[in-house]
This record gives sequence, C-alpha cells and structure tokens, in this order.
Amino acid sequence: QVQLVESGGGLVQAGGSLRLSCAASGSIFVIKAMGWYRQAPGKQRELVAYITTGGSTNYADSVKGRFTISRDNAKNTMYLQMNSLKPEDTAVYYCNAMGDLRAYWGQGTQVTVSS
Repeated sequence: QVQLVESGGGLVQAGGSLRLSCAASGSIFVIKAMGWYRQAPGKQRELVAYITTGGSTNYADSVKGRFTISRDNAKNTMYLQMNSLKPEDTAVYYCNAMGDLRAYWGQGTQVTVSS
C-alpha cells in the first residue's frame, strides 16, 4: 500500500503562485510514476502533469510554461509549483501514484484563484 498526503493548497489572487506538495509513504518501491490531477466543480478530473521514475515530465497544454512538477527522492515528496495562476485553475488538486497493479490517490487539496 502507498499513502499520499497533499498539502499547500489555498486561496490566491490571479497572477499569484502556490506550491503543492505530495508526501508518499508505505510501499513506495512499487511507484512507477507520479502525477497531479485536478477536478473543478461540475467537470471531470483531468491530468495536470506527471513525472516518471526516470525524471521525464509531461504537462497539460493549459498549464505548460506556468506549472512545474518535480520530486525529491530523498524526501519521497513530489511538488507542483504553480505560477501565473488563473481563475480557471481553481479546482481540487489530487496527487496520484501509479504502482505495479493499481493507482493510488491522495485526499485532495483545494486551490482557489480569485480574479
């Protein structure tokens, strides 16, 4: 089992920045890749960015150039640096870890961007 705990969400004005953290614990050796998803009210959950164990990254077009995903293997923690935030970035952000047999999810952290 893998446990994921997000932190760092909050309320910020448009143009501002936030950094989300996702701390992993448990059987972290099964993790193949990690990512951030988000879900806005009335919308489907969507992929924001992911990072593989080899360090390769990928981003949704809507966040390219504004968000940066990274991880600190020594701390078993993944980050999402979010800059130039827009009101449309408002959502619950979820940490995801892909294991050998299943995906793991955190509880989510709310990000609200005011205009």
